[in-house]
Amino acid sequence: MKIAIDIRRMTEFGVGTYIRNIIRTLGRLDHENQYFLLGSPTKVEEIGPLPGNFQTIPLAHPEHTLKGYREFRSALRKLDCDLVHIPNLFSRPRFLPCPYVMTVHDMLEHMSRPRQQGVWRWIYFQMTKRVLAGAARIFAVSNFTRNEIEKLFEIPLNHIEVVYNAIDERFLHGHATAADRDLIAQRYQVSYPFLLYAGRISPHKNVLRLIEAFSALKTELEKDQLWPDLKLIIIGDDLSGNPDLRRTVVRSGVQNEVRFLGFVPIEVLRIFYDEAKVFVFPSLYEGFGLPPLEAMAHGTPVITSNISSLPEVVGNAAVLVNPENVFEIMRAAHRVLTDRALRDRMKERGYQQAKKFSWEISVRRLLDVYREVGRAGGRETVRQSAAD
Repeated sequence: MKIAIDIRRMTEFGVGTYIRNIIRTLGRLDHENQYFLLGSPTKVEEIGPLPGNFQTIPLAHPEHTLKGYREFRSALRKLDCDLVHIPNLFSRPRFLPCPYVMTVHDMLEHMSRPRQQGVWRWIYFQMTKRVLAGAARIFAVSNFTRNEIEKLFEIPLNHIEVVYNAIDERFLHGHATAADRDLIAQRYQVSYPFLLYAGRISPHKNVLRLIEAFSALKTELEKDQLWPDLKLIIIGDDLSGNPDLRRTVVRSGVQNEVRFLGFVPIEVLRIFYDEAKVFVFPSLYEGFGLPPLEAMAHGTPVITSNISSLPEVVGNAAVLVNPENVFEIMRAAHRVLTDRALRDRMKERGYQQAKKFSWEISVRRLLDVYREVGRAGGRETVRQSAAD
């Protein structure tokens, strides 16, 4: 088969991790089908060496433009592809010359917007519904996301495959060495115990409540004369669009205890995961939620939310909290920090939980669906009501 994969969003945070790892794993598992990677050749270099059945097809125009859409469609036609995998919820893959399969990471865009009945919101919702209904198959990254798709857009569940994410293999390179610890001490001036958050800095990530919980935690620890040097380190995108975070730090009186490091490369992030005393991820909504698994792969105890996909992902290996309750987050962190036996149990459970998710298992399922769609020779029919 000739299979195209849209790689234009490879530089994005979560989607980029997904694209890099499915292509890297396909390169190891499949030397028979022919793959065309549609997007920037420089982005493909981040994946590493690929076998000869992989070819990059450069696209010059931005994705969300008419020229970009026409260029994408024209490339598929010239290549005579059997199908194309669109690894994100793309708004306009209609009228393509071959079937498309699509990965949906979450439904956040349709959950977090105000529920006004404006015409543009209605149009956008209907476009998304048609795109999902037109897909030959949909890959959801969790059962939670699968159920959200069915509930919001009335797509039949038997048309949606659950294909889990997994962590990037670079997080499996063992524990931090003395040289690694020296690196973060010298480059980032981090040589003290810390709680860690890593991920996007956006409202649904609930970082404001994390800061408030940390402030309350410091007060409790001071009463017990424990962990006097404990800090909170926040790794993610920049703060320019979230001034409330800085204000919350000042209002909570922890401006000397909270550090925002911005983006750090994976090779450095793995050191922070490994050195953190506790990883705290109180997100209000996740389609999957990779950071808790990344922390578990390093034996770091995890505190995360008891809602959305997170209980499904972390199983019994994390302490689950109500993310809207600041004091519940604080009490969980206090318990993990002060209970050595609990930390040891969480460490072992975390290792085992992280091993349950594998890119090889997930990509083998993708390949099965690719073959099913290729044999069908066209889009599978979804009940008409889903497209109306």
